[in-house]
Amino acid sequence: MKTNLEMDFIVDKENNTVNVKREFNAPLSNVWAAWTEAKILDQWWAPAPWKSRTKSMDFKEGGRRLYAMVGPEGEEHWAIADFTSISPKTNFKYLDAFSDSEGNLNTDFPRSQWDVNFSEQGNSTIVNISIKHDKLSDLEKIIEMGFKEGFTIAMEGLDEIFASRA
Repeated sequence: MKTNLEMDFIVDKENNTVNVKREFNAPLSNVWAAWTEAKILDQWWAPAPWKSRTKSMDFKEGGRRLYAMVGPEGEEHWAIADFTSISPKTNFKYLDAFSDSEGNLNTDFPRSQWDVNFSEQGNSTIVNISIKHDKLSDLEKIIEMGFKEGFTIAMEGLDEIFASRA
């Protein structure tokens, strides 16, 4: 489903950061819910044909989401999001990491700091995301793993959710 919704994906190697700006054809309250409620996250967070499955989620400062990306063959890649800051309907921040099914950190992969900002613009909502890595090599590893392609597909999955509710 091709849309005319804006998406910028900028790799800032000087600051070890990926900046993603994405427009959604939905009101702010719906977009916020889609990013912060496990039952909606599980419908779009993984790039198809993968699925996201939340094992536990406590959306509060100091809380955590533990979830799996489940592949078409049933393979599971576990990850955590440790929420560090929440300003309702405006911004939330978290530390992202790969883990095992119990939430123990997988230190073979780098953690990243996500800073997710929400703003309404007419009938649409803009989500501005900054994903900061400790080292340039960590950023490059994520890009090589196909982060841009996977994240783009996931965003399109979220568009479909909003379109089906419109």
